[in-house]
Amino acid sequence: MEAADVVIIGGGIVGSSIAWHLTEAGCRSVLVLERETHQGKGSTGKSMGGVRAQFSTAVNIQMSLYSIPFYASFEERLGHPSGYRPQGYLFLATSDAHLKYLRTNYELQVKMGLKDVRLLAAEEIAALFPQLRSDDIVGGSFCSSDGFVDPYSAMVGFMARAAEQGARLLRDTEVTAIQCDARGIAGVESSRGPVATRIVVNAAGPWAAQVAKLADVELPVEPLRRMLVPTEPFADFPHSAPMIIDMSNGFHFRPEALGFLLAWNDPQETPGFKTEFDPAFVEKILTRAANRVPCFENVAVNPKRAWAGLYEMTPDHHPVLGPAAAVPGFFLANGFSGHGVMHAPSTGKILADLILSGKTGLVDARLFSLERFAQGHLLEETAVL
Repeated sequence: MEAADVVIIGGGIVGSSIAWHLTEAGCRSVLVLERETHQGKGSTGKSMGGVRAQFSTAVNIQMSLYSIPFYASFEERLGHPSGYRPQGYLFLATSDAHLKYLRTNYELQVKMGLKDVRLLAAEEIAALFPQLRSDDIVGGSFCSSDGFVDPYSAMVGFMARAAEQGARLLRDTEVTAIQCDARGIAGVESSRGPVATRIVVNAAGPWAAQVAKLADVELPVEPLRRMLVPTEPFADFPHSAPMIIDMSNGFHFRPEALGFLLAWNDPQETPGFKTEFDPAFVEKILTRAANRVPCFENVAVNPKRAWAGLYEMTPDHHPVLGPAAAVPGFFLANGFSGHGVMHAPSTGKILADLILSGKTGLVDARLFSLERFAQGHLLEETAVL
């Protein structure tokens, strides 16, 4: 029977980062099981690829302070491009409440050690981007080291280097059961046969709750569709622009290839495994786009190029990281609520630390425990896009 020290269920960017961090720390017997025929067919390949440190909770800022410099040095560390482009994130405040919120976040971000975040006056924003409708903008927040990565490229880089260091990836392999004995985890059953192991990591993205159930663990993670609309080539807005977020309604966009990538969290969206793009979304998002960027009235969109992906949401929009107390040897890396790509490096580090030594210095891992939901110790992250 096949055996491994650690079995990771899910070969997306989170599972790949955990595999690399484990092998980098000297754990060579790592087996990654990916149910799809190719990596990245889940949420990774459908991500917008944004990375930012402008969060409202200390622990999310800590995760970004590890992850963003990691992406910046990715190529020299792993010999593979991450596609990191530090073009920044610009939050546009359209009310005094928004401004107060950004200032509170800014003070926390600076306190946590973020160096390149600053608050902008309305006049500065209007001067930087005269193409924006700015009559209602009262100020904003900008961080120059925020930006974008290529999630697929980073995932491949993590997995390729992990494989060179002893990890193995089995594609087209579905986990059908998780075995336990008196000591806890004993192995997994898969569509390619059984694997003996004492440690299983659930990195199954939106499918995490179903995987947890195989170990009799209730995990409050549910899938939520997010749709992205790329435009055709468009030259009337600068391609050096950051990710720009309109706080009045959550519409955000960034440069992509010769056009722009448009995103908006439709508040009417309901949870479920909906992976089809809804053509009615195009009009909804273009209305908001043209409202904030009048020249976007002339932007062309081909709905056939638009796509939908799944966020994996938790009740408090923070991930569940670390051991499941009820099942020794079962580890969780789930529920990133849209931040899986940007926090994949720190997640890999935290999980590798917890698996190999039972503790991590990167964050207070207790904050991310599964038990917090039953205990009512929720961490509200309000800066969710």
